[in-house]
Amino acid sequence: MTLGPIEIVVLGFPGSKFTGEIRPKIEDLVHRGIVRIVDAVFVRKADDGSVRLLELQEISDDPELAELTSVLSQQLDLVSGDDVDSFARDLAPGSSALVLAFEHTWLKPVRDAMAAAGGVLLTDLHVPAGTVEEVLASVPT
Repeated sequence: MTLGPIEIVVLGFPGSKFTGEIRPKIEDLVHRGIVRIVDAVFVRKADDGSVRLLELQEISDDPELAELTSVLSQQLDLVSGDDVDSFARDLAPGSSALVLAFEHTWLKPVRDAMAAAGGVLLTDLHVPAGTVEEVLASVPT
């Protein structure tokens, strides 16, 4: 299996308030073939600072969150325990985070056409939205 570029995002929920509003948006991206979810874990940081990692299939107390298993195409186990520990450091006690590893499926046809033409991908750079906003705010208009 040839995969497209994989990206990992960590979506934080202060106070562990996951209302499920993002679920339909994620489902839409998957159903339209823009991304494919290849790994997903949920991280909870208790008030005492202890961290618990849950695979989506293990979640039983939040139906909205558990329903995300329907868009998980494969569980490639790309997110390690060390990754989770790193992400959890930034979580406030009593908060949680959804960690999604997704494939940029929209890029696969471009990649294949480029390879057929003898081209190569020279770099794959991710610029966080916050960085873009900072740069744009500093540019005089």
